[in-house]
Amino acid sequence: MITRLNHVAIAVPDLKKAAAQYEALGAKTSAPQDLPEHGVTVVFVTLENTKIELLHPLGENSPIGKFLEKNPAGGIHHLCFEVENLETASKTITDLGARLLGNGTPAIGAHSKPVVFAHPKDFQGTLVEFEQS
Repeated sequence: MITRLNHVAIAVPDLKKAAAQYEALGAKTSAPQDLPEHGVTVVFVTLENTKIELLHPLGENSPIGKFLEKNPAGGIHHLCFEVENLETASKTITDLGARLLGNGTPAIGAHSKPVVFAHPKDFQGTLVEFEQS
């Protein structure tokens, strides 16, 4: 059902500085992209075998702002896995006893594809995003 790791998301207090670090190491970075519906600005660092999503708060109610209050230096926020069928994956996740965040309805993520998030308490303490491939 999980086909591959799509990205590791890292919350950062300074988006330009974080992107510059990866660029200095030879990685390609995207332009910043505001996602108001998720309360974040993202920059993708593209590597040969995966991506890193740098997350920065956008707006007062950003979940990343809350994360950075607890972790001022930033840190890993979530893992994103691609799935062949998001509806089937969502049912399997809930059948396993895990909770989907929000109302469980997929939202459109940063790659313009449907995504759902599973509660970290139900996934070994890790927030997990599942994205339709």
